[in-house]
Amino acid sequence: MVQKYQSPVRVYKQPFELIMAAYERRFPTCPLIPMFVDSDTVNEFKSEDGAIHVIERRCKLDIDAPRLLKKIAGVDYVYFVQKNSLNSRERTLHIEAHNETFSNRVIINEHCCYTVHPENEDWTCFEQSASLDIKSFFGFESTVEKIAMKQYTSNIKKGKEIIEYYLRQLEEEGITFVPRWTPPSITPSSETSLSSGKQAAALAIVTPEAALKEGPSSEALSNPSGAPEPVATTPDDKLDADYIKRYLGDLTPLQESCLIRLRQWLQETHKGKIPKDEHILRFLRARDFNIDKARETMCQSLTWRKQHQVDYILDTWTPPQVLQDYYAGGWHHHDKDGRPLYVLRLGQMDTKGLVRALGEEALLRYVLSINEEGLRRCEENTKVFGRPISSWTCLVDLEGLNMRHLWRPGVKALLRIIEVVEANYPETLGRLLILRAPRVFPVLWTLVSPFIDDNTRRKFLIYAGNNYQGPGGLLDYIDTEVIPDFLGGECMCEVPEGGLVPKSLYRTAEELENEDLKLWTETIYQSASVFKGAPHEILIQIVDASSVITWDFDVCKGDIVFNIYHSKRSPQPPKKDSLGAHSITSPGGNNVQLIDRVWQLGRDYSMVESPLICREGESVQGSHVTRWPGFYILQWKFHSMPACAATLPRVDDMLASLQVPSHKCKVMYYTEVIGSEDFRGSMTSLESSHSGFSQLSAATTSSSQSHSSSMISRWRFC
Repeated sequence: MVQKYQSPVRVYKQPFELIMAAYERRFPTCPLIPMFVDSDTVNEFKSEDGAIHVIERRCKLDIDAPRLLKKIAGVDYVYFVQKNSLNSRERTLHIEAHNETFSNRVIINEHCCYTVHPENEDWTCFEQSASLDIKSFFGFESTVEKIAMKQYTSNIKKGKEIIEYYLRQLEEEGITFVPRWTPPSITPSSETSLSSGKQAAALAIVTPEAALKEGPSSEALSNPSGAPEPVATTPDDKLDADYIKRYLGDLTPLQESCLIRLRQWLQETHKGKIPKDEHILRFLRARDFNIDKARETMCQSLTWRKQHQVDYILDTWTPPQVLQDYYAGGWHHHDKDGRPLYVLRLGQMDTKGLVRALGEEALLRYVLSINEEGLRRCEENTKVFGRPISSWTCLVDLEGLNMRHLWRPGVKALLRIIEVVEANYPETLGRLLILRAPRVFPVLWTLVSPFIDDNTRRKFLIYAGNNYQGPGGLLDYIDTEVIPDFLGGECMCEVPEGGLVPKSLYRTAEELENEDLKLWTETIYQSASVFKGAPHEILIQIVDASSVITWDFDVCKGDIVFNIYHSKRSPQPPKKDSLGAHSITSPGGNNVQLIDRVWQLGRDYSMVESPLICREGESVQGSHVTRWPGFYILQWKFHSMPACAATLPRVDDMLASLQVPSHKCKVMYYTEVIGSEDFRGSMTSLESSHSGFSQLSAATTSSSQSHSSSMISRWRFC
């Protein structure tokens, strides 16, 4: 398996030419790199005008590996080939390196690039990436991988230190400025030779930019894995090392690589739907920087946020007055680390009364709004304190906790809230201080703790009685001046005191069920199940020709085929399919079929768009400009692999077919009809495009030039 690593962009606040002068001093040996024993120049080329300088070196390295491994391998030193391509005209240096020793067993490729900063021509950017492919190594594959990772990490850490060392050396010698390259004066007699020199330079060196234009031949030589090498671009779509340290914290080089690679994957597949870097990092931390696991859970969370419009819950949802009066929790200053502090007086809260008065869904939505507010406060505190703050502290006072709080429906609601928060807000809880825990607390803890992640449980600090007042207690985490008055402090806490919810506010079970259903289905999206032989179809009636049908759907499970049909006559009223008993669990799940089995394609209805195969995890947006009035049917149909194919099926398709039980697929969709004069792009009208958390790209197009056209964009979300 090929392991890939990517470093953030490092910025030197010195001109490119001065950085190159410092870089060249690393050869033939460097005292700051003890393992770098020697280097010999194998090939060198200079253009006549001096703009192009290509040098190839064979480097001798003394790798820090176990002596036994070196003895088994039969080598004392490892040799690498490094090719440096300096273009003084463009002010770029591309460095490509690969291993010569054991190249039939281990393939190591490294690519580095020095470029001019896009916003300041007197600064220099540096970027580094590498790939490692261990085919076999005498049974020591795991050891070799660890050695390679250790070496890569060491190189990244030392890289900036080495350049700065030689910059200081240059300064001590009085060299603080190196002039830029300028073309030599051209005389008529030298024009011909200069032209031939440029042609020779073009043949002698293929820069990465040229390789992308010319074809894959040179790329394949430098990158056997087949993955495209990164090209120097503006850092707008990349991460700067200083930015990471300032806003995200101290990360190891491998952690930085995971963040950058996952972020790049999102940019390539999600286009405009890019979560904030802090949010991506939370999911990586929650999964110990396992990219595949983090990507899966984060994509599930993004779909959940989109379906329930969590992105703008703070702007569109107002908590009921009962919650404002009797929910004993609120934000209260910050702890000693600058984390926002949330105080919850659980012992004073009537959980049974709140559930009976509001229902489970209203409580869940209120907790979600608290978490969204916490994310906002973390961003504010990061700016205020000048250091990364990505989590908050929660102080829970249990004085007054009794058996009433163990009421079964209340515990059930609590467990569901924990489940939703754990799945969608990982690594947001920095510390949980539980104070004045009574004797009944172990019972509650036994019920709740199995649903809490191990990493989260390690952040819990529990104090019985007044133990929080002693050494190692509250004063270690919260400043004296912000300790709430009800805990013996001097700070007035504005958190509601809770109390019993009046029974007059209780609602019947039927009212609560209807309210919960309303909150659950309060979304612009609908869910549907698609079965083999039972597609899901929706009917759209068009009165005015040239209207625009827009759609936005996610394929949550299985693979489907999306079709659009037109009919002059209305189909029969929709009938729920008998398979509906097996539909998805959410209230919006259904399976509706409109096209009668006796209808014939081409006679009773016609296809107006080519079928679109959509894989599990894809998000598809598009539009169709109608040519005729009448009835349009949007259809999501189960997609199965053909029984006979000219080529063997892909492994991914085979695995996907095994992962779809009972031939069932699931889609989440939204459609809207827009007048052609109001249409400015396939997705700009959809409410989901206004999300503050993940914005869809608002590409515009003109639909007035054609009577019938469509526009589809798609990307994968898991």
